[in-house]
Amino acid sequence: MPQNLDKDGLRSKINNYDLFFIDIWGVVHNGLQIYQDSIEVLENLKINNKEFVLLTNAPRPNATVIEFLKKLGLNKFYENVYTSGEASLKFLIEKFHNLKFYHIGPPRDFDLFKEFEKNKVLNIKKADYFICTGLFEDHETKLDYYRDLLLKFVNKKLICTNPDLIVDRGDKREFCAGSIAKIFEEIGGEVIYFGKPYSPVYNLSAKISNKKVLCIGDNMNTDIKGANNQKFDNLLITSGIHKNELNIGSIDKLEEKYGVKVNYIQTKLKW
Repeated sequence: MPQNLDKDGLRSKINNYDLFFIDIWGVVHNGLQIYQDSIEVLENLKINNKEFVLLTNAPRPNATVIEFLKKLGLNKFYENVYTSGEASLKFLIEKFHNLKFYHIGPPRDFDLFKEFEKNKVLNIKKADYFICTGLFEDHETKLDYYRDLLLKFVNKKLICTNPDLIVDRGDKREFCAGSIAKIFEEIGGEVIYFGKPYSPVYNLSAKISNKKVLCIGDNMNTDIKGANNQKFDNLLITSGIHKNELNIGSIDKLEEKYGVKVNYIQTKLKW
């Protein structure tokens, strides 16, 4: 049974860990507003000389997410931000730089491939591979559209820059790139993932060797599974993406459903 930190706070555990991977969306903000309790946690981690990374499955470069955080009101800790988009960008520049790609996602994500935008094609048939950052703005709710779109192209690789299946923007639930990637795999396609729970993003964002690590997040599929895969301890924020599931079932049932093990739980991240 996971230990509940609502009473004692994260401060009760910080001496057990050297490095903290902290999810952003669902932990630090909800897409519309910053959680001040989480900022207090970050401030105290810094005071206590604890290393932390604000690790997010955002399909954008670090700089773009930092600008978004500034707009929400965060005025510090920019050097701690690392995104799945940044990890995928390094791979694409190194491995796929001269290949033509078809972009699946909204225009706001174009900055991810600005450096090699000349390789973007509008005709899916001319693409060597696909970059999936999310859903098209005019097809945000019906996933069958993407099954039909990609069915004839399973011989090409799809780069998924955000493994999340869903996200809550305030009270509105939205599909993410991971939902498209899952469909592509179901129809026989090959997906290359960047972000949690896959190991490269942890090694790219911090030096983890010989460190005791705690992963903090609200998503069983990414934050908690990623921690389990890396053999890191974890803290699940229960007011996030799984809040409705937890209202009707216990944490034990949720662990079984997602095939993960949770070490600690906290309603919201608090010091």
